[in-house]
Parts: sequence; C-alpha cells; structure tokens
Amino acid sequence: MNSAISETMTDKIIKILIYVFLGFATLIVLYPLVYIISASISDPADVNSGKMWLFPKGITFEGYRIIFENGAIWKGYLNTLFYTVLGTTINLAVTIPAAYALSRKDFAGRNLFMAMFVITMFFSGGLIPTYLVVKSLGLIDTIWAMVLPNAAAVWNIVIARVFFQSTIPKELEEAAIIDGASNFKMFFKIILPLSMPIIAVMGLFYGVGHWNGYFNALIYLSDKELFPLQLVLREILVLQEMASQNTDVTGSMAEAMHSKQQLAAVIKYGVMIVSTLPIIIIYPFLQRFFVKGVMIGSLKG
Repeated sequence: MNSAISETMTDKIIKILIYVFLGFATLIVLYPLVYIISASISDPADVNSGKMWLFPKGITFEGYRIIFENGAIWKGYLNTLFYTVLGTTINLAVTIPAAYALSRKDFAGRNLFMAMFVITMFFSGGLIPTYLVVKSLGLIDTIWAMVLPNAAAVWNIVIARVFFQSTIPKELEEAAIIDGASNFKMFFKIILPLSMPIIAVMGLFYGVGHWNGYFNALIYLSDKELFPLQLVLREILVLQEMASQNTDVTGSMAEAMHSKQQLAAVIKYGVMIVSTLPIIIIYPFLQRFFVKGVMIGSLKG
C-alpha cells in the first residue's frame, strides 16, 4: 500500500515558488560576500571601472601584501582582539551574576532593581553626559574607554535571567542549600557549569559587538596606537574619499594619486575579509548555543 500523499498542482506550484524565493534570497546574501572576496584579489583598475562585477579579474594579491606589511592595520587588529577578549570577559562577569541574582525569588527588591534596569532601555543621558562621565573618570585615551562604558546590556541581562528561571531546576538549588552550600559556592559550583549555553550565547553577542564596534573609539580615542581595526579601516575609507575628491592636481601627481586611490579600494576589501575571518571561524562552533539562546529569549520573558 502506498502511504505517500500525492501532491496537488497547487502544492507543486507553492513548492516551486518557495524554492525560487529561497534561491533569490540566497543570491542576495551571497553576492556581496562573493563580490568582496573577488574584489580583494582583482586588479584595482578592473574593480574601480566596474569590469569586475562578480568573479575575480586580473588576479593579484598586492592588496593582501600591503595589508600584511602595514603596521597600523596589524596594530589595529591586535587592539581589536584585545578589546574583544577583555570587554567580553567584563560583560560576562557583570551580566551572568546580575541575571542570576534577578532570577532568584528570594532576592529582596528584585522587581525594583529589574524596573530600574529596564528604564535605562527607554531613557538614557545621551552622548554628551556620557562623554562627560567618561572624561571625569579619566578614561579618555585609555583602553578602559572601550570596555567599561558598555559593561552590560540590559537586554542580555533579561535573556540570561529568563534562562536561569526556565532552565535551572529549583530543586537542585534547594538540595544544595540543604547540604550547606552558600550562595557563592552554589553559583560557582552548580549554576555556572549548567549555564554554558547562555554563557556561550552572551559571549557571542558581546564579542561580535566589540569586534565590530568603532563608535566608542571614534568618540573617546585620539591616540592612533589605541585605534581598533574598524577605526583604521575608516581612515582608509576617508583617505580614499579625499583622494577621489581632489581634482586640483595634474600630470604625474594626478596619476600617482589615482593609482593610490585604486589600490586603496582593493586594500579596503582585503581588510574587510581579514577583519571578519575570526567571527566566521568561531560562529559555527557556537551556532547551536546561539539558536538556543534566541529561542529562550523569544518563547519566554
């Protein structure tokens, strides 16, 4: 007996439309990625003239050679790596304990503290008051200006709080208290080992934010030795734009500037590839935790 359910013509049409839509969406997502990779190894003249629109033309690795030889780019790369590791560590050290404390029903005043946290999601002092606070604390032109002003995100605290409320068995906490475990011992010995999924999710959220962040550096840093990679990339883009707008030169100087402008474009694409590689490499290992954390935040709260 054939148990397979036969498809109607309407079902087939809908399935075809779904595949067409998914294929179109895939092309939209993949095209920028393929273009950036191709542009980073293509001849600068072909890239700027529009001859290279998908696959590489006139393959050259000159842009990558300049990137690997450029001390400012590598300094920015190391700075970004340092800010990401330090900042994410501080974020987790603040977010996870705060979320766990707010999830405990025996924590007096937890609703009041939660309300105070949530209010900051709707109202803030603004850029100028924040800058004045950072300046008064002596954090301007220091590494701490990159990691302390955003030490915790309220939304992430809310997600972690929901995780503790819905995942950690209350009976386990009660058994630990009966056995004489203190709150600190219970948190470090029992809660944290069971919280690896949410820790991985929060680490990914915060890590990506630090890796891509540039606004704090733009506001609080003037020492180029402290610039993250994103700000170094911004300077490359600004210099390229200035070169393209400078029309007051002629002859060999104009040709030299035009050549540098073309090369700067290729370097720009190369730096994009180099700057996103760590996230691309790490993400597959954290994807299952990432999906679980998103589902926790969407189903309950």
